[in-house]
Amino acid sequence: MSSTSSKLILGLSCAISLGIVSYVHIKQQSDREKMHEGVLKDVERQQRRKIENLYMLEKQNELTKQLKKGLNET
Repeated sequence: MSSTSSKLILGLSCAISLGIVSYVHIKQQSDREKMHEGVLKDVERQQRRKIENLYMLEKQNELTKQLKKGLNET
């Protein structure tokens, strides 16, 4: 092999290696962002459920008061 072709192969190998490392880095960053979005959605879902549960508890308390009031009147 000539010196030029050896340099060309070395340069190509370095370029391919750099491309692979860059791809892996970008992919990891993308995966981290997706996981973080998932955590934010989970927190939002939990807050929504908490509000719904508090609403249902309030409704149950109102129904209990009405039922007790109805039983006391009879």
